[in-house]
Amino acid sequence: MVNGIIIGDISIDSADPDRLQAFYVGLLGWEKRTMWNCPAVVSTGGKMCFLFMKCECDYVPPIWPEEPGKQQKQMHFNFQVDNLPQAAEEAVRLGASKAKAQFGGDDFITMLDPDGHPFCLCRKQA
Repeated sequence: MVNGIIIGDISIDSADPDRLQAFYVGLLGWEKRTMWNCPAVVSTGGKMCFLFMKCECDYVPPIWPEEPGKQQKQMHFNFQVDNLPQAAEEAVRLGASKAKAQFGGDDFITMLDPDGHPFCLCRKQA
């Protein structure tokens, strides 16, 4: 272990970093910031930061589920929620879409953020 190491941020490639920042501010309720000249969101207490970075080339959204020869996902978050259907409805209102392929049964719903990154809304575990 490297002494004193912590996660500084999770960087997410984006076609439109400002739009993606607004989506995650709405979804998570985290603080909107600019860090290292990039849009960011920071959790309450500052323990976690998502940094949204403009791609240097044309952004290609990932395919979910994965397909050979297609752009693979670059990240996948699992967010635990109290009310799964309500959280999915709110995510759609904020700009997400429900993935066509679903594998979670009653335990999770796979969603796609506005840039196509998959994430799951998961029923909280006791």
